[in-house]
Amino acid sequence: MPSLFEPLTAGALTMPNRLVMAPLTRNRATGTVPGDLQVEYYAQRASAGLIITEGSQPTAEGQGYPNTPGFHSPEQLAGWRRVADAVHERGGRIVAQLMHAGRIAHPDNTGGQEVVAPSAIAAPGEMFTATGAKPHPTPRALTTDEIPDVVQGIARAARNAVEAGLDGVEVHAANGYLIHQFLAPGSNTRDDRYGGSPENRARFAVEVTRAVAEAVGPERVGIRISPAHNIQGATEEDAADVQATYTHLVEQLAPLGLAYLSILADPRLDLVQDLRSTFGGVVLANDGFGEVTTAESAQEILDKDLADAVAVGRLFIANPDLPRRWAEGAGLNEPDAATFYGGGAEGYTDYPALEA
Repeated sequence: MPSLFEPLTAGALTMPNRLVMAPLTRNRATGTVPGDLQVEYYAQRASAGLIITEGSQPTAEGQGYPNTPGFHSPEQLAGWRRVADAVHERGGRIVAQLMHAGRIAHPDNTGGQEVVAPSAIAAPGEMFTATGAKPHPTPRALTTDEIPDVVQGIARAARNAVEAGLDGVEVHAANGYLIHQFLAPGSNTRDDRYGGSPENRARFAVEVTRAVAEAVGPERVGIRISPAHNIQGATEEDAADVQATYTHLVEQLAPLGLAYLSILADPRLDLVQDLRSTFGGVVLANDGFGEVTTAESAQEILDKDLADAVAVGRLFIANPDLPRRWAEGAGLNEPDAATFYGGGAEGYTDYPALEA
């Protein structure tokens, strides 16, 4: 079985190790534009086998949280060009996670943009805004005729990302955001070709991923899923339905020749291994949503042939040189949860590297 520190080729992405920096929302963009802090933050972590950016909105209406970057304006793309150049100068690889938040949004964060979703069902809980936490509004259900425009908006953002110098894109179809909202029966009660059956609920995810693959080449595209994650009201509680939905989704994606499939779930689950077999390509495991992934648990995933690489989140926040620390058995900086979201350099770019 491979070591975490052996190289891996995933489509057009040549990774020197199998430690992937997971997508991590940090709410530190200048409005919606990546700035000096993001340039430094991502460059510091260039030794990851692959960096996946924080979830970034493909369109203005796709924004969820405040101070998250986008891929739809010239100013945003200029900022991302600086990020990509800095990562590449340090020998790294970086792909953009394209995240349309759907109903996990609030007009206060988007300059009044309308909140849309597959169905007119408000998400549970609240959204953080500049004036405090507010209940998620009831979204407007997208019409069937509108959906192709949403698909093309995400594909356009993918082209923008690659033209800005990033190495590829990840389609965010997980964690209760728009694509996952279509997949999940708890957030999708449509009765048209995008709702009802597992095949129909998977249709939007398939159309988005195909359009993105056509826009930038499938070898530069990954997709992230989180079956039965049951988060943010995107509930999937019927095991047979989950199996049918995600099997159909991956069956439709497998012929595209994507760079990778990232699965946020316990990689030991039969469902995950079934999906890996169906996909037939590189699969990234991410089992650290509930518990922090360790060097030992990450290597065990490879030793048991449960995935080809491992995505790590919180420890990459606190340890910009995590691959070196794990390779040398060195001590780790502890992540400070109080500084995960918002703010400035503290808890963002001030974690020391090993030599410091």
